[in-house]
Amino acid sequence: MTENGAMSESVAAVPMRWVGPIRISGNVLSGEQEVPLATYESPLWPSVGRGARISRLVDGGIATTLVSERMSRSVYFETDGAGVSVRTLAEITGAFAELQDVVAASSRFAQLIDLHSEIAGRLLFLRFEFLTGDASGHNMATLAAERLMSHLMATWPQLRYGSISGNYCSDKKATAVNGILGRGKHVVTEALIPRAIVEKRLRSTPEQIARLNTNKNLVGTILAGGLRSANAHYANMLLGFYLATGQDAANIVEGSQGITQAEVDGGDLYFSCTLPNLIVGTVGNGKGLPFVEENLQRLGCREERAPGENAHRLAALCAASVWCGELSLLAAQTNPGELMAAHVAIERSAGHNADLNTSNQE
Repeated sequence: MTENGAMSESVAAVPMRWVGPIRISGNVLSGEQEVPLATYESPLWPSVGRGARISRLVDGGIATTLVSERMSRSVYFETDGAGVSVRTLAEITGAFAELQDVVAASSRFAQLIDLHSEIAGRLLFLRFEFLTGDASGHNMATLAAERLMSHLMATWPQLRYGSISGNYCSDKKATAVNGILGRGKHVVTEALIPRAIVEKRLRSTPEQIARLNTNKNLVGTILAGGLRSANAHYANMLLGFYLATGQDAANIVEGSQGITQAEVDGGDLYFSCTLPNLIVGTVGNGKGLPFVEENLQRLGCREERAPGENAHRLAALCAASVWCGELSLLAAQTNPGELMAAHVAIERSAGHNADLNTSNQE
């Protein structure tokens, strides 16, 4: 802050490296692409790099499927009681097409696609869900929700303003509703890795990785009280990717709610990562910084495409990065001593010049 009280601006430098390339196929993109990761967690680069090498050794690479997308904003109203809320909600639901027109009139890109509700005492919560083009959509969804609130209160005077955000969204919080309904891009990454590759490149077996995933990611997470989450360290890859591409890094809270699955399939390893809350965009706040613009350009996310398709590409690359780091860490943890040895070798070496066969921490 300056002497006159004005806010000063500076830049926090976070080390960044490009990793890969990662081989991807699916309904968004097919091919090979390096990815940037900005992190102080230096073992992350070789860990994701090891997974990226695996992706280039399996048929088709990582099959990456965009399942759905939506950005949500929940609002709440006060009423005279639950009976009033139920009657009003029935009328609002019946006027859904009218609500879509309100949104379309206020935004070039926002589209209202769904509406969910909860009633608690005298409170009526509405969760609006939107398509938001290439933007992650926080501001776009909030603006659309604000217009909808004004329209609803004018049409149904029994509704009284509560808040533009009712936490039923849920923004930057680990909640069940996001895992159930989705928030952002819902992406699934998967591959069938031949046994010989698992043994040679990951120094493990399909059985060991599948057992560890069950005992650690599923049983261990249940014992810890995890919420819609069963993975080893999605947040590490998400944060590195988010910082490098100008995303709102706080969204790794819901973004890291995902499920890792590992199964022995005909002697080989089926490995998948499901991310139902991947919140990324290629336009909007944070994207004007020179290094972000350069990274998005290099990722192929500055091409002339239909609205939303550049963001789809970014989400697929982000999810594939998560798959690479998750596989590498779980393989490392099947071997006593490997994880710590990797950290000692990487974090204590000058300049963090590490053997790309090492793996990342949790």
